[in-house]
Amino acid sequence: MSRTAQLEQAAAGELPRLRQIEPRDARAVLDAFDDDAMRRQGTINTMEEAENWIGFMGDRGERLALAIDLGGSMIGTVVVSSIDHDNETGWFWYWMHRDHRGNGWMSRAAVTLADHALTLMLLHRLELGHRANNPASGGVARAAGFVLEGVEREKFLVDGERIDVLTYSRLATDPWPETPRLPLDL
Repeated sequence: MSRTAQLEQAAAGELPRLRQIEPRDARAVLDAFDDDAMRRQGTINTMEEAENWIGFMGDRGERLALAIDLGGSMIGTVVVSSIDHDNETGWFWYWMHRDHRGNGWMSRAAVTLADHALTLMLLHRLELGHRANNPASGGVARAAGFVLEGVEREKFLVDGERIDVLTYSRLATDPWPETPRLPLDL
């Protein structure tokens, strides 16, 4: 489905859904990573690299990676990785294709997966961090019920500039946010 058709569906009120990442998502991943804003998420420059990323993310060992699907196409991902079952913790992260940022869907995807991880996956604590110069990511974290815990001062070096990282967590015992959820197809 074309980007124009996806945006028309969005304008008509169709919501994305969360589903397993599939091999057919490789083209969408390659396109998403062709964006300077995605540089810190990794480097994917070829279809083979996108297919490898899909294969890795689709392996449900110590992670659950979900595609944010709009009209049959992946427009982003939300992930719980580095799952530590002994301590009931996981690392939480996400990205959205540049054409779909700013509409609130990532917040809805994040709260949906966080709820799932803190209930059915039997995790107690989810952790995430984002660059202090990326306030949109902090908005997603807060909308998904994450609480700011602290600052990792000058953690990243980006284009010669030291950037702080803001750290958050969400516990199974925290109040659940009122952010609307997305449909989850597992």
